[in-house]
Amino acid sequence: LSQAYTNMPPSDNTADIQINLHGATKKKDPLTVFRRDVRILLLEGVHPEAQRKLELDGFTVDYHKGSMDTEQLKECIGQYHVVGIRSKTKLSREVLEVATNLLMIGCFCIGTDGVDLTYCAERGIPVFNAPFANTRSVAELAIAEIVILARKAGDHIKGMHQGNWQKTASGCNEIRGKVLGIVGYGHVGTQLSTMAEAMGMKVQFYDVQPKLALGNATSAESLEMLLQTSDFVSLHVPKLQSTTNMIGRKEIAMMPKGAKLLNLARGNVVVLEDLAEALNEGHLGGAAVDVYPVEPLKNGPGFETVLQGCPNTILTPHIGGSTQEAQEAIGNEVYGRFIAYFQDGSTMGSVNFPNCDIASAPNTLRVVNCHKNVPGVLATINDLLKDVNIQAQVLGTNEQIGYLMCNVQTHEATQVRDVIAHLGHSVRTRVLLPPIPVSPTRNARDMSLDQPVARGAR
Repeated sequence: LSQAYTNMPPSDNTADIQINLHGATKKKDPLTVFRRDVRILLLEGVHPEAQRKLELDGFTVDYHKGSMDTEQLKECIGQYHVVGIRSKTKLSREVLEVATNLLMIGCFCIGTDGVDLTYCAERGIPVFNAPFANTRSVAELAIAEIVILARKAGDHIKGMHQGNWQKTASGCNEIRGKVLGIVGYGHVGTQLSTMAEAMGMKVQFYDVQPKLALGNATSAESLEMLLQTSDFVSLHVPKLQSTTNMIGRKEIAMMPKGAKLLNLARGNVVVLEDLAEALNEGHLGGAAVDVYPVEPLKNGPGFETVLQGCPNTILTPHIGGSTQEAQEAIGNEVYGRFIAYFQDGSTMGSVNFPNCDIASAPNTLRVVNCHKNVPGVLATINDLLKDVNIQAQVLGTNEQIGYLMCNVQTHEATQVRDVIAHLGHSVRTRVLLPPIPVSPTRNARDMSLDQPVARGAR
């Protein structure tokens, strides 16, 4: 690969970004990776803006509107260095074990449930998501559903399509003055809080972490207190062991008769059988559900849920963040994470790596290293580098791995890389080399990364 570049004539085109890499395999030959050699697979109709920007930056992008199942992924994922997915695609360990060239994963959504984050960390593969970009879209859908539930508009719409005229005010109310209880006061919860208050609702929230209340919202003393005193309860919690089945028969029974429940969070947060029972028996006055324990991989008929046919129940196919504005913002957010990691080594925004970044400095190159988090690694690295002029250094750790970034004098960078990369606990080590001119005719679809750096290629 590098020899091919060495033999190419100089080009006046836009400079390419080059990294020198020790892979996350037993093979310790350094590989030189250029921007145009990086193949990116984007699935599930990721917004075209992400594809446009990546291709404009010189990457080779394969774009697919649909998702892939396990066997389809296993057949092709070994070719790619970056994979971008949404919520349908599942990157299990079985799939990731054959992804021998994978450098990073981008989840163009909030949730990362479909990715084996633990195994990715073991392999030195950071996973990035977009926790902010679709919050407005989800909050707007929640507001719309609150109004529709309060007016029983969903049942009326269904009746009208069936030719059944039923004009009535029975059981229909304004939302002004009603109490909205928000469980999970994060990005979506706070947006919903502001919007609901602007529409005249009284807002209270519950979160396991202390949070600053926005506007006139108040913090409930407990989840039980919130459930007992809310006309509407909207769930906006992450997928955790503590949130699995957090709303079941016991919790629903605490809610006032006629209250409404909304779940736009995760499919396993609510026990759907218990919710259906409460709706059919009339204890709850309505529900809106956008997420489900098991969701189809492809669009089409055949979806079933116990909530089908329940009164005043809105069922939507996981569309909370499915707006053009949200998808474009998500595309831009994940694109930015990818560029920062590829050319700067920044892991800010990663969900399975320590979040680290340092400022660049003149006359230096950056060495980054992912290693197993075991006692003594940093001390060993510092001892090995005691005679190296390190301009800046930062280390972050989590339960599994440590991530080291350091700026060193240019002439010492490859030496530092080699010393760190051959430590027993190293997973992946990179030195980020300066831009070089390359030909625009190269295509990563015709290249392989599995070749050592040729002598003189740098």
